[in-house]
Amino acid sequence: MAYSFERPESFTGALLTPVQMAQADALAGDTARLMEAAGRAIARSIMRRCKKVPVLVLAGPGNNGGDGRVAARYLAWEGWPVRVRDFRTADPAEVARAGLVVDAIFGAGLSRDLDEHTISLLRAAKNLVAVDVPSGLDGASGQVRGFAPQAAFTVTFVRKKPGHLLFPGRALCGEVLLRDIGMPVSIIGRVGPDIWENSPSLFTLPPRDTGGHKYTSGEVTILSGTLPGAARLAAMAARRAGAGMVSLAAADASPLPEAGIILRHDPLDRLLEDPRRLHWVVGPGLGVAAAGVALARLLQTPGLAILADADALTACAGTPKKLRGVCVITPHEGEFTRLFGTIGPDKIAAARRAAALTGAVTVLKGPDTVIAAPEGTAVINANAPPWLATGGTGDVLSGLIAALLTRGMAPFPAACAGVWLHGAAAQEAGPGMLAEDLPSILGHITQG
Repeated sequence: MAYSFERPESFTGALLTPVQMAQADALAGDTARLMEAAGRAIARSIMRRCKKVPVLVLAGPGNNGGDGRVAARYLAWEGWPVRVRDFRTADPAEVARAGLVVDAIFGAGLSRDLDEHTISLLRAAKNLVAVDVPSGLDGASGQVRGFAPQAAFTVTFVRKKPGHLLFPGRALCGEVLLRDIGMPVSIIGRVGPDIWENSPSLFTLPPRDTGGHKYTSGEVTILSGTLPGAARLAAMAARRAGAGMVSLAAADASPLPEAGIILRHDPLDRLLEDPRRLHWVVGPGLGVAAAGVALARLLQTPGLAILADADALTACAGTPKKLRGVCVITPHEGEFTRLFGTIGPDKIAAARRAAALTGAVTVLKGPDTVIAAPEGTAVINANAPPWLATGGTGDVLSGLIAALLTRGMAPFPAACAGVWLHGAAAQEAGPGMLAEDLPSILGHITQG
């Protein structure tokens, strides 16, 4: 049974681009009511998190500035010393004297670099809270338009923007406080979001069949080669994540699998004769030449679900159409660049382009992993801790996603679930984690 990507009716986790947010505002109308609610939310957030100090609100010409002016009024009512300055006439020395600066200059839709005057103001702020996004941050891509300040926290409304989750924007925003200002959910539905923040609300792990056995739970075959440790990590993860059978296919090397992982020395053609072998992982530690040959052979066999990673991706460098027919690809930045060219400033657009070109769900790995489906739906993952950036963790992810495929999940939700569970396992492992620590943790967090 295939498990589809689940879009909650409440649009929980939906991300709105600046263009979509503008559309929602236009559909909602009643700008004054929404601005009043936004300003009140900003003021409350400041009062709950900051000590009472002199506040300077730097206001821009649009709705963002209006939100800041409303916030100043609420702060003043509560006895906070607060001043509002149009950013075009403000002075850096005045900014430097403020105990707290509220950056309400530009919102997420900024489409040009900041001018030197605005940069000088923002650089002078010693403690800054941002409205919507720090000014200078592109809310669609998370990229900086010349300069953007570091915020202690950012208050945004209705739904987060992609730039709140994509680096460097995620770091510059500080804690992102999402506040409800009364925008009807029906309007968000009319806008039609197609980017989501990854979370368990987007997928359902299939339950284990109480009447099943190891073959009905699915088999994952992982090709092993010159660096067998990588394939072994993938195999350990696949087994812990619920695959009924896991085989390491090693024509030459003996990777010393853990108990329960079957080592196969049969030629690939012989292995393909077994109709139960439907799920394959090709690439980790296989060697570029061998991976290219194996991938081409697997793609000649109909009905297989193939996950391509590492050396299989490098084997297709410059010719990504060789991946047509693959189910899921999991490139890191270097592998992606060799395949598709430079990622550029828009990571979501790059992942979507790769998915459309190959027909494969694309997992563009990193601290802000983006998962893109061939038809364009994209998900940004934000739960990966920094210590996940260590050798071998990508191999664990490959085995994990493959196991979820064997359990009946469709490729896109399997990739979303795999990436999120990967991050959750790393969080549980804690700093100092090694890749080989993850599989045992996956064993108890992947059971639906």
